[in-house]
Amino acid sequence: MLNGAEFHHIGLVCRSFELDQERLELLGYRQEAVDVHDPIQRVYVRFLVGGGPRVELVLSDGTPGPLEPWLKTGAKIYHMAYFVDCMDRALEEALLKGSKVMVAPVPAAAFGGRKISFVMMPNMLLVELIQKNYV
Repeated sequence: MLNGAEFHHIGLVCRSFELDQERLELLGYRQEAVDVHDPIQRVYVRFLVGGGPRVELVLSDGTPGPLEPWLKTGAKIYHMAYFVDCMDRALEEALLKGSKVMVAPVPAAAFGGRKISFVMMPNMLLVELIQKNYV
């Protein structure tokens, strides 16, 4: 397991927060907090909780960004996200197991400026690593 990995959410690509939230409300979901704009990732995010694991709806902010391939194919599931105790150690472990760093650690608006990083696992699953504590 990556350096104390603790599941946090599943990220879903969406074209409309309202439409996707309305559909997920059928499964018992409700909005957890206010929407957040992340200018580094060029997305807006909305977290939902309820009928299953926490869901992060991810919406493009209108500028070219990381969601384009998913939007083009119509894919919904974007990534799985995990808190890690130490970002550097988690990235080392992921690389040793054949993962590729897609986004080097950057501060994330949705997590109060804590660092996040995205890695593509050998099975083509995109994983977001979130630094558990402020460093």
